[in-house]
Amino acid sequence: MGRSLFMPGRRRWLAAGLVSSGLAAWPRWLQAGPSVRALRVVSPWEITGLDPSRAGYLFSRHGVSETLLDIAEDGNPTPALATHWEVSADQRHWRFHLRPQARFHDGSPVTPQAVAAALQFARRKPGGMGLVPLEAIDAGTDVVDVHLAADFAALPAVLAHSSAQILAPASYSTGGSVSRVIGSGPYQLTDIEPPQRFSLARSPHWDGPPPAIAAVDYLAVGRGESRALLAESGQADIVYGLDPASWQRLKRHARLQVHSVPLPRTIYLKLNAGHRWLAELPLRQAISLAIDRAGIAHAILRDPQAAASQLLPPALAQWHDADLPAMGQDIAVARQLLAAAGWQPAADGIRVRQGAKGGERLALTLRTFPDRPELPIIAAAVQEQLRQVGIAVEVLLGNASDVPAAHRQGTLELALGARGYGIYADPMVTLLQDFGPEGGDWGAMNWGNQTVPAALAALQGPLRERDRHALRRTVTRTLHEELPVIPIAWNLLAAAVHPALRGFTLDPLERSYRLERLSWGEA
Repeated sequence: MGRSLFMPGRRRWLAAGLVSSGLAAWPRWLQAGPSVRALRVVSPWEITGLDPSRAGYLFSRHGVSETLLDIAEDGNPTPALATHWEVSADQRHWRFHLRPQARFHDGSPVTPQAVAAALQFARRKPGGMGLVPLEAIDAGTDVVDVHLAADFAALPAVLAHSSAQILAPASYSTGGSVSRVIGSGPYQLTDIEPPQRFSLARSPHWDGPPPAIAAVDYLAVGRGESRALLAESGQADIVYGLDPASWQRLKRHARLQVHSVPLPRTIYLKLNAGHRWLAELPLRQAISLAIDRAGIAHAILRDPQAAASQLLPPALAQWHDADLPAMGQDIAVARQLLAAAGWQPAADGIRVRQGAKGGERLALTLRTFPDRPELPIIAAAVQEQLRQVGIAVEVLLGNASDVPAAHRQGTLELALGARGYGIYADPMVTLLQDFGPEGGDWGAMNWGNQTVPAALAALQGPLRERDRHALRRTVTRTLHEELPVIPIAWNLLAAAVHPALRGFTLDPLERSYRLERLSWGEA
């Protein structure tokens, strides 16, 4: 067997020049022996904790943990741990019938009591369960009853989210935190070294068809060029999170499959609408008008169709409003708005304004992170485009966690991120988290708008479809006009895949890597 970057030993990493990239050895690739071929999966996402509300999506994507419901590609709920369910006429009592043979990876049965306890745990953590007007969760005989204090149409979407995954009772420590990830999916966790790697094996307790692939190794690799190198050199079998340049290059690679799918995910600027300057709508409008979305889509994302005309992409047909005027660049109008607000260009081109405390220079900080490799490049483009209208921007490159931290501390001015509006099957759940009365870590900050929260609240109840349509249009138009966040581009998911893998597909909702469907063939 040839030497592999997944074999242990620091010298091999030094020889490959990849130690500085944060890559680590994967011992089982050497230890497993010739009879077991581990599937090697690479993505940008680090294991930030065992709690489902933190990195639960990694375990659900890899088939370790399950939720009560699943979601089909069309957004409709499908069975998972619940085989079927019933809803009362007033929409406030939901009964879920559990899969009778389901077992956790420690061999214990998936009981109604275990499911109810896991959902109560999720309710106390960040995530959609906190939005549910929950009255009670009762464990019956092979059923779980969820009682609501008010209508909540998005309940299936919340119950299908990774933050509401069902873990075995033994997963929780006496202090109430998650100390082990014991799920009920086709793969079980055998080894974990946060924040970078974990290993999986086929679960003997899985009550479905056994996966063809017996073992999986996962590695988090932050640098996009390092991920592409692992795919190119054959040192990884599936690599997610390709930057646009690597995606285009690897598509021409003779021995790789390269897959891509549009996502309901938007790259956008988050703004502190309580900032003494950003509270002014003309400044937010000027920033939006300064951004060359078409240029960013073409030159950086390599996809002219990616330029965002509004926040929610066409894939979310019920929420995308084709009648809204498309966002675009207009440098002249941006400069006029700034001048009308009292901002005049200084000798260096950056605008200043006289205020109560004397002259102020129009300079802002923009936070972003490299987990999504296109973000730092887009941040540099936005920095230059805003400079052209007289706004100085300092780009601060850090971790993804820096954005919600700065939001909570009140120090954030601008942030460039990517928000998946399909992470819940019903986009309303994400919109509630982002644009509810208090805003959200990845949504509005100090916005103070009442129209959008009221419309989102009304959408939770029983309505005629034409009334739902009108409320959705109220939400999208208000976001479009008042700009609590500024859309830049719509995103896609790309992956490079070993040529011997069979059955690979991408999930446009990013819920699952569908590893249980894969098998090895001839390259």
